[in-house]
Amino acid sequence: MNYIFPPHTVVGLPIAGKSETFPVRRVYCVGRNYAAHAREMGFDPDREPPFFFCKANDAQSVVAVPADTTVSIPYPTLTSNFHYEIELVVAMGKAGKNIPIEQASEHIFGYAVGLDMTRRDLQIKMREQGRPWEIGKAFDYGAPIGVLHLKSETGEINSGEISLTVNNDVKQKSDISHLIWSVSETIANLSTLFELQPGDLIFTGTPDGVGPVNAGDTMHGAIAKLSPLSVKVSP
Repeated sequence: MNYIFPPHTVVGLPIAGKSETFPVRRVYCVGRNYAAHAREMGFDPDREPPFFFCKANDAQSVVAVPADTTVSIPYPTLTSNFHYEIELVVAMGKAGKNIPIEQASEHIFGYAVGLDMTRRDLQIKMREQGRPWEIGKAFDYGAPIGVLHLKSETGEINSGEISLTVNNDVKQKSDISHLIWSVSETIANLSTLFELQPGDLIFTGTPDGVGPVNAGDTMHGAIAKLSPLSVKVSP
């Protein structure tokens, strides 16, 4: 095909024990999927059905973080309230729509640790005005993601500690089992809205304890069975 300029490069995430990389197609996120986090954001989790938003999926936004490496991301423009959100990321390896809950795990390729970085002040402003969240969520370098681990090696991840430290101080700590909507329920629900494809990523939600980071801070995210994630905020 004769493009008028070279097409953008597909982001490839490292896969544990493999020389190949995982090509990213779309990045979906589940909002307020831990009860304690929903409450800290001022919402009642008992009344909140699952809802979704997207982050940008290009090489300017998705940051692949290799194992045993600290990757720097810049402090973004137009915000003074730059927040971390540690999340379990699910990588899809099989297409499907209207996927039954009991078959959802068959579509999972693997899992990784991810950070849903957020320009919180811009997100809140857009929310209050009834406008989309994109400028608060889908900005450059806003989706650092660590090494993918095959589901065939980890088994299904429905429980296990999830935590985040900033400069070695614990900020978030919970368990995957505390998800309001489980991984399988999330996949099944999302597949009624979009036909999921291999290469799709799903950020499954963050526990309570979200807060700001500043230039010079280093975040360390960890989830049981997965390679940890280390990200530094540069000026």
